Amino acid sequence: MKKKTDELINEIKQSRDIEEYFNNNDEEIFFGSLSELIDSFMARKQAKKTDIVCKSGLKREYCYEILKGTNKKISRDKVIMLCFGLELNFDESQQMLKKGGYAPLYARDTRDSIIIYSLEHGISILDTNIKLSDYNLEPLE
Repeated sequence: MKKKTDELINEIKQSRDIEEYFNNNDEEIFFGSLSELIDSFMARKQAKKTDIVCKSGLKREYCYEILKGTNKKISRDKVIMLCFGLELNFDESQQMLKKGGYAPLYARDTRDSIIIYSLEHGISILDTNIKLSDYNLEPLE
């Protein structure tokens, strides 16, 4: 079970040195790039690239560039779409957004709330975009 951020903060404060903290929390901390995090999720979920392309709603060539790590800067929406493709939950998606340098999903924002709900309940990107449209909000594209 993942530790809460507050627990990690307390451990940092109480650690004698940073290496001790890293050694005690190696499963809680990810040191790599966004591309490496994507690879990690793909391996953990045994996700196939073709399935990720279909479930993400991203254009095939563009998605493969991201998965290969050749596309270095992708937008926040594209990261979220990739989260759908990888079938990530809310917490995993937050990790992807943070690693990509983007603001996390925010529950007080209507659009983000719909995305959070969809990710957490395994709703497809197509159905999520329909719900966004129902609220006159920008679709993920």
